[in-house]
Amino acid sequence: QVQLGESGGGLVQAGGSLRLSCAAPGLPLGFYAMGWFRQAPGKEREFVAAISGSGGSTNYADSVKGRFIISRDNAQNTLWLQMNSLKPEDTAVYYCAAGPRPVATRPEYLYWGQGTQVTVSS
Repeated sequence: QVQLGESGGGLVQAGGSLRLSCAAPGLPLGFYAMGWFRQAPGKEREFVAAISGSGGSTNYADSVKGRFIISRDNAQNTLWLQMNSLKPEDTAVYYCAAGPRPVATRPEYLYWGQGTQVTVSS
């Protein structure tokens, strides 16, 4: 079964930055749109950002627009999420996902990682 793998999570103070990575050994990510989602304790998993297969189109949740940047390098088969100006409300488990379109709709995504924890202290 295809499994994506996230890394780069950790503990950071409010106002700080983190860069998450997502890799998928055996899955050519260039064929897929990619997305980042997050899930805080007791809450639904929510959309964060998405990027088209070529990287030419991106989509962000309003809550992260202007602070987070999604990018990809298909030659390295890697996806990133640069998170700046982090806030305590950004605390969550962050998941990467692969699917046919760079949309905010969770069921559209076919493959998921197991998540990486991001904790932002105030």
